[in-house]
Amino acid sequence: MTDPRPALPLDAAFDPGEIANAVSAWRKAGLSVGFVPTMGALHAGHIALVTQALSVCDRVVASVFVNPAQFAPGEDFSAYPRTLESDAGKLAAAGCHLVYAPTGAAMYPDGFASTVSLKGPAEALESAARPHFFAGVATVVTKLLNQVRPDAAIFGEKDYQQLLVIRRLVADLDLGVKIVAGETVREPDGLALSSRNAYLSADDRQRAAKLNVILKDFADALSDGAAVEAAQAAALSQAQAVFDSVDYIEARNAQTLAALEQGPLHQPARVLAAVRVGKTRLIDNRAV
Repeated sequence: MTDPRPALPLDAAFDPGEIANAVSAWRKAGLSVGFVPTMGALHAGHIALVTQALSVCDRVVASVFVNPAQFAPGEDFSAYPRTLESDAGKLAAAGCHLVYAPTGAAMYPDGFASTVSLKGPAEALESAARPHFFAGVATVVTKLLNQVRPDAAIFGEKDYQQLLVIRRLVADLDLGVKIVAGETVREPDGLALSSRNAYLSADDRQRAAKLNVILKDFADALSDGAAVEAAQAAALSQAQAVFDSVDYIEARNAQTLAALEQGPLHQPARVLAAVRVGKTRLIDNRAV
């Protein structure tokens, strides 16, 4: 069994009581607290969120927890990379003050029976392909925000639907946390950074980079006045020619993710996609 308390290069908390004590000490010293929730396997995109949190708060906590509640049977929960020691080294180098790495038993003890779910921005898109997903995300994020009680929490725009879901959740449940968006960090060829990129073969990696190009063409077409339905059909055709399957590629209202009216665009929008390259599922989005 893996030791839940490895020696790490920065302060660490492993259960809700420990994180509460650490944050309470900072509060008593008059310090503000920022929070970056992650599932580990950290890359430059995560570190950019930590850097952003450091720019707005005195102390920063990053969590590392692979949340079983957001994985369906047959998804990659057991295979998802778990690299806490390496992650902690990256966090320490970035200036993060504490890593919160709760165990599964600490987050979901025996008898746990509650779920947080919502509609609005959680409907369609990811929910159509993964109907379990946002209930799992909303539940664990509610728990983490209640445990850490930060002033601000940073969520990346790469998971744009998730960002809007968390904003809705925090507003609806009066959680009193400022949700800050972090810009998507990309490889030189435009591929959005993701922990799952490590699954890609060399050939799949080349194809994966085309998702950003297709979304840029989609967004540019809408900006140039193309009808929503025509631009969306063209983007879908492009994606189907490149990827093994396409879960969705759509334009949606940028604030609510509501479906858009047909014809030329008359409101702020976002183009979003989820595709499969080999065995790897990739998501991305771009502003219009």
